[in-house]
Amino acid sequence: MFVYLYLLLRKTLDRAEHCRRDTYLASAVDMVELERRMRAMELDH
Repeated sequence: MFVYLYLLLRKTLDRAEHCRRDTYLASAVDMVELERRMRAMELDH
């Protein structure tokens, strides 16, 4: 039961993180800023 709840919570948090990243990248005003943001995100992980 706890394993199921853990997996469900993890899946929900992963979706929220992907949504946050997509929104952040989509708000770039040009390709240069988009590439800078993508590089910054790669360095964080």
